[in-house]
Amino acid sequence: MNLEIIKLGRMDYKEALELQTQLWQKVSSGEGRDTLLLVEHPPVITLGVRGVQEHILLPEEERTRLGVSTVQVSRGGDVTYHGPGQIVGYPIMNLNRWGRDIHDFVRRIENTFITLLMDDYGIRAERGDKTYTGVWVGMEKITAIGIQVKKWTTMHGFAFNVNTDLSHFQWIVPCGLSDRGVTSLEKLTGLRQDMDKLFQRTAEAFCSCFQAE
Repeated sequence: MNLEIIKLGRMDYKEALELQTQLWQKVSSGEGRDTLLLVEHPPVITLGVRGVQEHILLPEEERTRLGVSTVQVSRGGDVTYHGPGQIVGYPIMNLNRWGRDIHDFVRRIENTFITLLMDDYGIRAERGDKTYTGVWVGMEKITAIGIQVKKWTTMHGFAFNVNTDLSHFQWIVPCGLSDRGVTSLEKLTGLRQDMDKLFQRTAEAFCSCFQAE
């Protein structure tokens, strides 16, 4: 599979967004390889195209004091939190090479984490529906998914809670849903996880689920 994996380490959200945009221009024009960026962000709140300002519960002065940035983005969905202990993935992929099937693209992302959680930890996770998108363990979301597709080329992607400080989700109404919760691998296993290992396993599981059929 002609997919490049780039691990960025810890990077500011806006810096990673600029890199995404540059890669999207190359991949959408056919000049660049499909690429998965893997990154960990400092605390940031993002609003998608359906973002509701009132779903940000942390006052602006508190965000400033805590150093939490707020960014309006062009992905689908509402309000999302990214922060330390979370693996964020940005697949920049030309769907002309993948049958122009957006639903299949999202299904493969979901299967990445459903498979990883079951194979490595014996944790049964499920994909959500149109209301509850992402990957869920019971009533709690462990992986959020929000993408944008232009010229059949994807941007944005997923956020997998590994050692994430779940109290930070109290700063927002996650994805506009107030009747369900969030979880992390650390919470589910009771153990602090090795982030380097999980970055590697996420890359491997993603590649496995995107093998050409």
